[in-house]
Amino acid sequence: MEELIKTFHIDWKLIIAQLVNFAIVLFVLKRYAYGPVLKMMTERSDKIEKGIKDAEHAHKKLAEIADKEKEVLVEARKQASEIIIAAEAIALKNKEVIIAESKQQAEKMLSDAARKMEAEKNQMMQEIRTQIADLIVIATEKIIDEKMTTDKDKVIINNAING
Repeated sequence: MEELIKTFHIDWKLIIAQLVNFAIVLFVLKRYAYGPVLKMMTERSDKIEKGIKDAEHAHKKLAEIADKEKEVLVEARKQASEIIIAAEAIALKNKEVIIAESKQQAEKMLSDAARKMEAEKNQMMQEIRTQIADLIVIATEKIIDEKMTTDKDKVIINNAING
């Protein structure tokens, strides 16, 4: 064995030192590298499992919500149908009232238009009388060739027009 040690130049002190160094490196790696990495891997695995459980729970909730949504839609359609039927019945009842009100409004509009036309006619007649009076005054001035007073003019003109 000694020959083997001399042939390969094996030094026991060096081997022991290397074993001590290996033990120190192994301790440091286990404490500062392997331990935290293993802890991180465990935490990540837990998170993934929790995520899978949450996803399954969410899937179940979605299925329940979908079922409830279908039930709500059926109920909503039923209520909408009932509302439409009720609205149609009310519309039929109110149809006659609306037609009567429309006729009343149309008659009122016609009577208002007739009154307005009568008022416009009276106003136009008054304007025509005023213009005729002015023309008579001008013609009378030219005939008489003298100007009468305004008060006197109005009295004569009113007598001529009205009487």
